[in-house]
Amino acid sequence: MAISMYSASVPMMKTLLGALSGVLDKGAAVAAAKNVDPAVLANDRLAPDMFPLWRQVQIACDMARGGALRLAGHEVPTLPDVEPNFDAMKARIAETLAVIDGIAEGEIAGSEERTVVLKMRAGEVEFTGLRYLTGFVIPNVTFHCGAAYNILRHNGVEIGKRDFLGAF
Repeated sequence: MAISMYSASVPMMKTLLGALSGVLDKGAAVAAAKNVDPAVLANDRLAPDMFPLWRQVQIACDMARGGALRLAGHEVPTLPDVEPNFDAMKARIAETLAVIDGIAEGEIAGSEERTVVLKMRAGEVEFTGLRYLTGFVIPNVTFHCGAAYNILRHNGVEIGKRDFLGAF
């Protein structure tokens, strides 16, 4: 039996974003327990040329939301990027999950050959739905969730692989 585009996308996005929300809870708890300004964690990065935690969360959410909406054939509205704290990052995740939950399985069904065009810095890039999902959305959501996880782990938040994987 072939896996559907919905099954290959929505459950994975929901699992990773749910896990990211849990990891952020643990990060906020560590900041409170150690009397560390949460902004220190929210603005930390692994390397000088990498985005900080708050931006990793934004991109993970935007990739998941945009991915699901584009596969369903919907326009992707722009959200303001204003989440430099834990509450706002968690709200962004919750909002993203609500959007994804609002997409019916039938809207994504058959999107393997749907044309998806992205406007990028270097110009427009055209994908089939399947290539967009497997070669762009899944790697990006996973990368940015992983980067956020690694920033917190690097800062002493006691999280492990199970925290990253979430409920499956």
